[in-house]
Amino acid sequence: MRRQPACDEPCRIRDESLADADRPLAPRSRNIGTGRTLREPRLPGTLSLKRLRHLAASPDFRAGFVEMLPACIGLIPFGLVCGVGAQAAGADALAAFGLSTIIFSGAAQILALQLYAAGAPLAIVVLTCFVLGLRLLMYSAAMAPYLAPLSPRWQRGLAFVLTDQAFAAAIRRFNATHDPREGARYFAGCGAALWITWQSTNLAGYFAGNLIPVSWSLDFAVPLCFIALVAPLLRNVPNVTAALVAGVAVLAFGGLPMRLNLIVAGVLGIVAGTLAELAQERWKAR
Repeated sequence: MRRQPACDEPCRIRDESLADADRPLAPRSRNIGTGRTLREPRLPGTLSLKRLRHLAASPDFRAGFVEMLPACIGLIPFGLVCGVGAQAAGADALAAFGLSTIIFSGAAQILALQLYAAGAPLAIVVLTCFVLGLRLLMYSAAMAPYLAPLSPRWQRGLAFVLTDQAFAAAIRRFNATHDPREGARYFAGCGAALWITWQSTNLAGYFAGNLIPVSWSLDFAVPLCFIALVAPLLRNVPNVTAALVAGVAVLAFGGLPMRLNLIVAGVLGIVAGTLAELAQERWKAR
């Protein structure tokens, strides 16, 4: 086995701060599109402040962080409303922070708060959020060829910060550079900017909600925010069909136990929207 040469501190932080010289070198992998062999970046075993500083100093990480700031500005009102909704639903500060930290998905978080406020069982909340997040499977499939050369730790870490905005930015970077190391750092910067913005705005909204009198009845904030998410999508026949069928079904099956009418309505809405889209495509093909 080849011995690694001893080196001082500047030598240990090599290859743009992501290689950990205290461990064996990462396995070699093929760079997509170039045929070159490169060393795979590793997440450090312990997230020390020193390693985090080196990662944050990477030009690719900073580029991703800065380029995601405009999207973060758009998240501010949404995060504030989510925080207010958590307070209105009766969650304490720790539960509200845990919700935003673990879920890290605006639409799923809004829906979870709405179901929680309605008294739905935990299994229904989890299942509904799972169905709502199925679009991330498509994102993951598109990112898989670019993340394949990375270690499982990097893959899991980047998967946690995978969102609509981060995916759109990172996939462009991967397509432009074909360098997994550069794309991974850029992706991490995008995810860090979004995650920090989301947590801070959720906490700000939660404590702002505590300052608002109960007589203001902020319970409307959660469904109103969810309506604001859905309304812009109602621009074509399949989406309108899915919304109408789901709306009628949720009322028709209101007598089902454990709020199962929500699951049934969601499935029926998806089926109706898919059938409407297929019918529309066949009509255009004539």
